[in-house]
Amino acid sequence: MKKLIFSTIVLLTITLTMTGQTSKTVRFKVIETSDVHGHFFPYDFMEKKSIKGTLVRANTYINKEREKYGKDHLLLIDNGDILQGQPCVYWTNYVMPEDENLAARVINYMQYDAETVGNHDIEPGHKVYDKWIREVRCPLLGANIVNAGSDSTANPKNIYTGIQPYSIHHIDGVKIAIIGMLTPAIPNWLTENVWKGIEFEEMTSCARKWVKYILEVEHPDLIFGLFHSGKDGGIITPDYEENATAAVAREVPGFDVIFFGHDHQVHNEWITNNAGQQVLIIDPSCYVKNVAETEIELTFEGDKLVKKDIKGEIISMLDEQIDEQMVSHFQKDIDAVKTYVDRKIGRFENSIYTRDCFFGNAAFTDLIHNLQLQITGADISITAPLSFNAAINAGDVTVADMFKLYRFENLLLVLRMTGEELRKHLEMSYDLWTNQMKSPDDHIMLLRDDDSEDQQRAAFKNMTFNFDSACGIDYEVDVTKPDGEKVRILRMSNGEPFNEQKWYKVAMNSYRANGGGELLTLGAGIPKDSLTSRVIYCSELDQRHYLMEEIERQGTVNPQPNHNWKFVPEAWVQPALERDRKLLFKN
Repeated sequence: MKKLIFSTIVLLTITLTMTGQTSKTVRFKVIETSDVHGHFFPYDFMEKKSIKGTLVRANTYINKEREKYGKDHLLLIDNGDILQGQPCVYWTNYVMPEDENLAARVINYMQYDAETVGNHDIEPGHKVYDKWIREVRCPLLGANIVNAGSDSTANPKNIYTGIQPYSIHHIDGVKIAIIGMLTPAIPNWLTENVWKGIEFEEMTSCARKWVKYILEVEHPDLIFGLFHSGKDGGIITPDYEENATAAVAREVPGFDVIFFGHDHQVHNEWITNNAGQQVLIIDPSCYVKNVAETEIELTFEGDKLVKKDIKGEIISMLDEQIDEQMVSHFQKDIDAVKTYVDRKIGRFENSIYTRDCFFGNAAFTDLIHNLQLQITGADISITAPLSFNAAINAGDVTVADMFKLYRFENLLLVLRMTGEELRKHLEMSYDLWTNQMKSPDDHIMLLRDDDSEDQQRAAFKNMTFNFDSACGIDYEVDVTKPDGEKVRILRMSNGEPFNEQKWYKVAMNSYRANGGGELLTLGAGIPKDSLTSRVIYCSELDQRHYLMEEIERQGTVNPQPNHNWKFVPEAWVQPALERDRKLLFKN
């Protein structure tokens, strides 16, 4: 009897022990930042004022979550576009290039676990990003960033030097693979010298290749995507989509969560893939206004994963407390950047505003036009307002003000274009910009038909950085005409006739000259592969440098509108302009 009781107790003990060993729950969190664009510190170096959000606020939240979950149960990931946007990254990229890159130092300080390369991390050029890649301590991911001329097989040696196709992370026995990818549209925006030696593979086929490889070689419990590519839309060619996150989620089974960015929009939704599985795609938008996070709970029976519970949430960082210890750590850098941007380069006799650019000739864009013509000697200048609502006030002009003209670094180029190509380029621009008015009460601006903007206000339907105007020609834009028929070029501004068959020298930034916005390709009808042959001048340094140099040379500048173009018919457009201006800007 005693033996029977003893045997029963032993059997029960073994059973309980085995049950405890075979049933396991693991809970952890993943936090993503994306499109930081130099917003490290709670200070806007362009506007010279405090701002909400930024990484120093996010770090307070991240540290609290690390305490809550345990440092080993939290993954911190960044989705790229960190090397351009605020003057502090320009300062570290170009003014103090011999020092360790500030963006790398911030990522290392915050102890990120992985980071993807963004298109604005490629744009500063090889000299900047090759050094940055070496200095970032966490894995830098880009499965579709390959050495030019390499084959497309799953071979890590084909990935660009210093970049990994994926990273592996372990949390309490759980194995996680993170595949990083970048939008392949870079050749549509950047001149080849910026990305020489690199190719950017189409994302869906690349993802399919690497998911297969990782499942066969790594056998992970979870696969995450970390994609610098928006949900959908953007540039679509026969070879690729600019924003392919939704396509990958649908067409490539294997992903559990895809963290993404690039489109500067908030997303948090589930997509059903073609295998009937649910995939979470999540995007925190830009400038560290938010972070995207997932709380994940996995249940195992033995070695078998039997249950996944994944919850996604967007968390605002706008009112989080500043991490004063982080600010103190980087205070010398903050002070150095402030000193740099406070340097006076000239004086403006009157204030200029980007908001004026949408409603006709404006001193803001015409200042850029005039400087581009003076610097290059071109016949015609093309430019667009690159900020929605910026101002440079009358009085002393500083380096900081130049970032209001151009937030990102572009080169200054001159292309050969026919008069007909120029007109078609402008036709597409104004079609993106203006509505076809069919009555005096219609909108003149082409506005969104929903209220999905973060701010509850009217908003343009299309991206305003594609609203090109021209200088060097006199023309009218008849908003009662259909698309493709609005622009009528009257003459050259110097009084000479304008000839659609004649070749003209046209100045523009490198984004536009390389096909950005598709105004030269879809609009003007110039084949993409012939754009390079059209270039007759390319600046060595960025456009902002030359604009600053020209303002310093002049000393005092009196920016005025050129009055070389206007919307017509005036009886309709003047009241419509006033109405839409109030809708867009509330004054």
